[in-house]
Amino acid sequence: MFGEYDGRKTLISTFFLFPPPFMFPLFIGGITSKVAVKHYPGRVFVYLGFGKRGVDMHSCRSATVVMIILTASLSLVGCGLGRRTALIDEPEVTVVVNTETGETRTMPIEEYIKGVVAGEMGRSPTAEGQEQDWPENAYAAQAILARSFTMEYLSRHPDGHISTDVEEAQAYKPENITPIISKAVDKTRGEVLMDKDTYVTTWFHSYSGGRTATAAEGLNYTKPENHTVSVELPANEYVPEDKKRWTATFSLDEITKSLADHGVNVGQVKDIRINQRGPSGRVTEFIIIGTDGQTSMHGADFRLAVGVERMMSTLVDQDGLTVDGQTVTFRGMGFGHGVGMSQWDAYKMAKEGRSPEEIVTHFFRNVSLQKRWK
Repeated sequence: MFGEYDGRKTLISTFFLFPPPFMFPLFIGGITSKVAVKHYPGRVFVYLGFGKRGVDMHSCRSATVVMIILTASLSLVGCGLGRRTALIDEPEVTVVVNTETGETRTMPIEEYIKGVVAGEMGRSPTAEGQEQDWPENAYAAQAILARSFTMEYLSRHPDGHISTDVEEAQAYKPENITPIISKAVDKTRGEVLMDKDTYVTTWFHSYSGGRTATAAEGLNYTKPENHTVSVELPANEYVPEDKKRWTATFSLDEITKSLADHGVNVGQVKDIRINQRGPSGRVTEFIIIGTDGQTSMHGADFRLAVGVERMMSTLVDQDGLTVDGQTVTFRGMGFGHGVGMSQWDAYKMAKEGRSPEEIVTHFFRNVSLQKRWK
């Protein structure tokens, strides 16, 4: 079992310095055990075991751990400055399995999460036209985010009902569950991201294009939040070419109609310009010029209006906007809003041996990883 500590608040005091991760024997009452301390970016995870019973340390979110030499052995003697949160029973959710008829089915949350991972990450196509599973730890990272999202959603919907409409909640495809997806969900059972006692909104997207965005930049999210961060990522050899780079061409008539359908009316659109970009390079302001005047739109709102499957991201190249006669062409990188975990970068990290916990904490800040039920 393991406890998670905020690395900025944790003091590890020893008589010797040990490079992480490390393990040392713990002797209490003649019973030999082990303690492992692993350092992840901005986090310290402490693993404890006493014979076959173990000690649950998930709930200590900030602590001082003092290790001393006692009779030629090291002992763990303190865990303070934090408070213990009792594990809860596994929640149940009532899933609206048919949004047209309103049919529902109540199930344990872990069963639901397996269907969500199968729906949101699924399997990837091969060059031979077949499908293959993603790495187990990529699925497991997705499970942590799906579980966190669900618990945050349920905290606002006490009736326990959750939709399978992706506009409201998460995709749910239990028919796509594979043995490796099931195993990945089980290995992170009960694990969620939290900020103190509050569940975190855990956004994710398909591919970052090399750098993620904050919620304000990538989604035009205006509520206070301090969990998303812009993370630069290395080149990713696993990303399909159609998600790595894209080109989208629209007629100005299409743009005019799409914007009008979303309440933006400037007459016939004549020109579109990029006026502002965010820290990750994503467009945060377009200027739309029409026959009846001009207006500005956040890049995320513009993309939503013209179609997120065609304009695959707002990470438009520096010279990636061209208006030529009656058409406008966008060229850019990545797929999705760019906020939170990038699934294809999680794929790469899993291939490189990173754990699910390392993967998810790489994309969020000011969060703690907690186990909420057994």
